[in-house]
Amino acid sequence: MAAPVIEVRDVGKGFTRPVVHRDTLREHVFAGFSRRATQRFTVLDGVSFDVRPGEALGLMGANGCGKSTLLKIICGIYVPDRGHVVRRAPITPILELGVGWNAELDAVDNIYLIGSVMGLSLAQIRRDLDEILAFAELEAFANMKLKHYSSGMASRLAYAVAFQTVRDVLILDEIFAVGDAAFRQRCEERYHQLKSHGHTIVLVSHTPDIVSRNCDRAILLENGCVAVEGPAAQVASAYLEHLRRAHPAAPLAQVG
Repeated sequence: MAAPVIEVRDVGKGFTRPVVHRDTLREHVFAGFSRRATQRFTVLDGVSFDVRPGEALGLMGANGCGKSTLLKIICGIYVPDRGHVVRRAPITPILELGVGWNAELDAVDNIYLIGSVMGLSLAQIRRDLDEILAFAELEAFANMKLKHYSSGMASRLAYAVAFQTVRDVLILDEIFAVGDAAFRQRCEERYHQLKSHGHTIVLVSHTPDIVSRNCDRAILLENGCVAVEGPAAQVASAYLEHLRRAHPAAPLAQVG
């Protein structure tokens, strides 16, 4: 059996936040001169799992459960406080869209800028330029400065470039929540194309049906720990049940 592409072993991560108690006028006035009290809180606590070659793994969990922190540790953006991650293949992360873009440049210049940073040659960018703009539906706005783009236009451009520069492993954070229905459909088609070509994918989503349809296996995080791990549909159902317990009055969709 081939070795896992990604190994996550006993990963723990915490952050420090200030603790502010200002109940009186005096405390507000002198707050800037006093030493700030801090509190350490745990985001991830002993998380372990493997990602196999060619697998699509879903990550689910409520806001604050540690999903984004875990992705950044896998990508090498954060260093864990304990444990370790082994990466055996190059990774393309699609996490924080727009990082590194220049608002004073137009779309074409930004594609050359970010494409080069992500490893594309100038010849590749020239070859793929029209395809990137068409995927983002921005052909008519190719020469407009990014500072005049809407957030949706900028997001479509960022995803279009990222999808063109995919390495062996693709890390996606809420990819199917961007743009209109037509753009989300193109993203899903591109996703399945990459998966059929053998790319390994780690996908974060709050939508159970997306994880059930697009992932082979999934993990549910609760309070920074792995609560459930197994087939994607099973974990998506467990996430729905978790939401029902947390929000009993809210209407929830079924897993398709």
